[in-house]
Amino acid sequence: METKTDKSSVYSASGVNIDAGNEAVRLMSSAVKSTYTNQVLSELGSFGGLFSAAELLKMNKPVLVGSTDGVGTKVKIAAQAGIYDTIGQDIVNHCIDDILVQGAKPLFFLDYVASSKLNPKMIADIVGGMAKACRESGCALIGGETAEMPGVYMEGEFDIAGTITGVVEQDKILPKKNIQAGDVLIGLKSHSPHTNGYSLIRKAFKDIDLNTVYPELGKPLFEVLLTPHRSYLNIIYPILQEHPEIIKALAHITGGGFLENIPRVTGDGFIIKVKKNAWPVPPLYPLIQKLTGALEDEMYRIFNMGIGMIAIVSPENVHSYQSLVGEESWVIGEIKNASSRHEKTITVLE
Repeated sequence: METKTDKSSVYSASGVNIDAGNEAVRLMSSAVKSTYTNQVLSELGSFGGLFSAAELLKMNKPVLVGSTDGVGTKVKIAAQAGIYDTIGQDIVNHCIDDILVQGAKPLFFLDYVASSKLNPKMIADIVGGMAKACRESGCALIGGETAEMPGVYMEGEFDIAGTITGVVEQDKILPKKNIQAGDVLIGLKSHSPHTNGYSLIRKAFKDIDLNTVYPELGKPLFEVLLTPHRSYLNIIYPILQEHPEIIKALAHITGGGFLENIPRVTGDGFIIKVKKNAWPVPPLYPLIQKLTGALEDEMYRIFNMGIGMIAIVSPENVHSYQSLVGEESWVIGEIKNASSRHEKTITVLE
């Protein structure tokens, strides 16, 4: 008896389903296209995303800014809860904030989603979340890669990453060179742990049902933990454009928390004093500390503790900045001189 074997079924038997990939593209198509701006010249499915640079010619000295990131083990919480759109928002907004601190606005975004087995609905939900965040920020989702890799990822596991490209005028690049002792730190609230500290979070709640409602949290645990990373673009970018003299530097409080992210933008020779009681710390963080036994200083190195973005401004510009952001903000610290201009800048929690 003669047997004919379809080549695609052989590949499928090895763990890769091309048809599932095509179905994922079909499901995400409208969401991706909803992000297209007039600068997008390519179609969905092209080998490369095409983005017109004609608008950049209207700028004096345009500088492109690029950043790549992931969302860490927050994907494990998403998989456990079966909710995937929020981590799509996470990856876009994280990347947006990373280039915002250099003064840039986003132009386009590319994604990477890899899994042990391709689930078209899951992929479409993730990309749908990315598209939502892109639309809210005027950023085009011009391409991506969906990889099915059995044997690399354990069954049911996946990961996502993203790359963003933005632009800034050369004379508006942050941080500025005029940071000095006496400058003030002003914090804007975060919406969640954003995309950092989730390995410790998973340890804290490893035996807890994600539907659990802790009295101090007031909502199901999964809802608290999967609240998307906040984008500060629409609040801060207009200030950078219309009042460029106000903000000297921005620090995105991401991996490394307060201790490591603020010194990244100040340069050497300073002591950054942060007042821990200057803002209301959300109840999630004391709960995590209680469940894990983490030291307080360690918490401020792992988590944003309720502050997702910090602006450094001159004392005389504090009121103007707080008025312009249009929401509650807190003066959370100040810049002091170290004993030597060549000393490595440190953050001190008070």
